[in-house]
Amino acid sequence: MSVNLSELSGRKGLKTNLFEELGKLAKETGTPSKDSMEQLAQEFLFGDANVYGTASFYDFLRPENQGKKVYVCNGSACMTAGTQSAVKEKLAGTFAENEIGEMCCLGRCHENHAFHINGHNYSGNAINELDSVLSKKHAVQEQYHVDGLGTQILTAAFPGIEKHYDILRKALKLERNELLEMLKTSGLRGRGGAGFPIAFKLESAKNTAGDQKFIVCNADEGDPGAYSDRYLLENQPHLVLLGMIIAGYIMGASYGVLYIRAEYPESITICQEAIALLRESGYIGPNILNSGFNFDFKVIAAQGAYICGEETALLSSIEGQRPEVRVRPPYPTQNGLFNRPTVVNNVETLASIPWIIQRGGEAYAALGKGRSTGTKLVSLDGYFNRPGIYEVEMGTPLRQVIEELGQGFKSAVKAMHIGGPLGGLVPVSKIDALSIDFESFASEQFLLGHASIVCVPENFPLIDYIEHLFQFTAHESCGKCFPCRLGSTRGYELIKHAKNGTPIDRELFQDLITTMEIGSLCALGGGLPLPIRNALAHFPQEFESYFQS
Repeated sequence: MSVNLSELSGRKGLKTNLFEELGKLAKETGTPSKDSMEQLAQEFLFGDANVYGTASFYDFLRPENQGKKVYVCNGSACMTAGTQSAVKEKLAGTFAENEIGEMCCLGRCHENHAFHINGHNYSGNAINELDSVLSKKHAVQEQYHVDGLGTQILTAAFPGIEKHYDILRKALKLERNELLEMLKTSGLRGRGGAGFPIAFKLESAKNTAGDQKFIVCNADEGDPGAYSDRYLLENQPHLVLLGMIIAGYIMGASYGVLYIRAEYPESITICQEAIALLRESGYIGPNILNSGFNFDFKVIAAQGAYICGEETALLSSIEGQRPEVRVRPPYPTQNGLFNRPTVVNNVETLASIPWIIQRGGEAYAALGKGRSTGTKLVSLDGYFNRPGIYEVEMGTPLRQVIEELGQGFKSAVKAMHIGGPLGGLVPVSKIDALSIDFESFASEQFLLGHASIVCVPENFPLIDYIEHLFQFTAHESCGKCFPCRLGSTRGYELIKHAKNGTPIDRELFQDLITTMEIGSLCALGGGLPLPIRNALAHFPQEFESYFQS
């Protein structure tokens, strides 16, 4: 990260954004031309190499993307479901091989067979109606169940604009410290995986001097198997937007940025429409509700990079820099977007704020278990009899989620990868030891993370699954630190050679994943060893032939 480049990018603010301009240039051909990148570099006073380094990083900007017309999901849930070979075969009847690309993940984990074409996502039976899809006569649709146990905060019916934004009227009449105390009392922790208290971030940014501050919604939900953020963006956008406005008011931010993954095109459109309605209704803009508070939104469409789910890489991305993880300190709350105080939180965290402001921090803290207060959305994949999004109070037994909400597995499953690619690989024998809360998972050497569940069926070799995880990490690494950049590639190579008859030295392998765990700058390289260790510990018989005795 270059402090100088951050300042140069910030000269034009958010209205003319370098990263967005690159996306516009790539729209027709799949990648921006060399001449157009040089023009952008001159306009923003960036070096040509800086702009090229940015464009060549993203899946949907890099030169290899040129000429792609359709993309197939290669996420973990679609992989274990075994549906994607048939999808590619069907598409190959219409498209040339070099016109078919890959995306990870489309958030259609509940029905698989996922692909992207003409700016829309499809899944389920849509691949069998390809002619209709290509003629744009096939509606963009999907089916998944939405339900909950106990108090429903994020899945409750929307009461309508006027009633919903009565919460904003209430908030703007209160002192910022009063609202901050409500969030402190609630115990609301980040739902993106880290579980960090949001009140701490907001207070830090509030107490940092700055003529401009930002609240950023991290909607780059890249964890394969997770589609809870997509549910909120598409079905409950005003929970997210109101949460951002209130958070902005508390910390003194005048701008809210929604950074939404390119793989979620419908989410981008729906949020833009919801923001237009807010502007029309007077709930954003200058002097909101005669309070003296000014606030507006900017939606930025990402361009395909898992690492942008890491908050500092995301900020570099918005600035048009290569999205590499930043060394901390300084933290974003002091030195974030364009070097200004910035709070970054994920979709579900921000969507929980309105309920807390409406009913009080004590009411939220009364839900859940211990330090894991409130509710959590859980994503169930297509291996469940009733896949979908479920809201449960923290502390709900995992078995209750699986059997009562998901109605059990469709076929035999040996493990569940919970919390994304860096989450724990949980054997089914451990179901009764876990409940949906941070502490329960940590105590059993797993990670709740996004609370997404990808099932690994009995007949799926775990050696193939951990090879997939290494390959995923190698592809998505930002390259900033060598333990992640080199370690993931070496891990993938070791697994690949082992499958071809060259056993792995156990000590070497343990050294490799330990180096990744303790030496990586962020949770991508640092988190990968967790599911690898889980697999080796709980399913040793599956790996005996691949390691030296």
